[in-house]
Amino acid sequence: MDKRKIAWCITGSGHYLKESIDLMLTLDNVDLYLSKAGEEVLKWYDYELSDFKKKKIKIFKDVTSSSSPVSLMYESVYKLVVISPTTSNTIALMAQGISNNLVTNMFAQAGKCEIHSLVFACDTEPVVITQAPKKLVTLYPRKIDLKNYNVLRKFENVTVVDNVSSLKKSLKKLIK
Repeated sequence: MDKRKIAWCITGSGHYLKESIDLMLTLDNVDLYLSKAGEEVLKWYDYELSDFKKKKIKIFKDVTSSSSPVSLMYESVYKLVVISPTTSNTIALMAQGISNNLVTNMFAQAGKCEIHSLVFACDTEPVVITQAPKKLVTLYPRKIDLKNYNVLRKFENVTVVDNVSSLKKSLKKLIK
């Protein structure tokens, strides 16, 4: 039986944050990776890190310039990297090969270690209705956001999804 873990990464998006966390909490052997914005957004949506720790989820925060936790990729600790939800900023960085924070470094190193990545992109259509901390808002992703999303969809060993149903299906398929 495969004992390797899932690295679940959260960026600064509230778009389907609750659904992403609810899905993550159904899994065994998950470590949580937070970008600085991801840590902020959890607070805005009333999530406490202590609640994850109670569920035995190890938490890695973006506190080192070198993103040292990515070294776990070299030790075959992870079988899958999930980035959910993913901001258009993170999508842009990943699509251009830029790894300048903990989450984008996890993505880059997963690719270099041939570990599959599952990315739930937020800005994927010309109009997106999403949950802000206090209300629903309508967003209009820019052409560049949609372009970067489509670039990332072409990456090898990467599955990019745009809705919760696809996230669940892909996750189930990838962890078998």
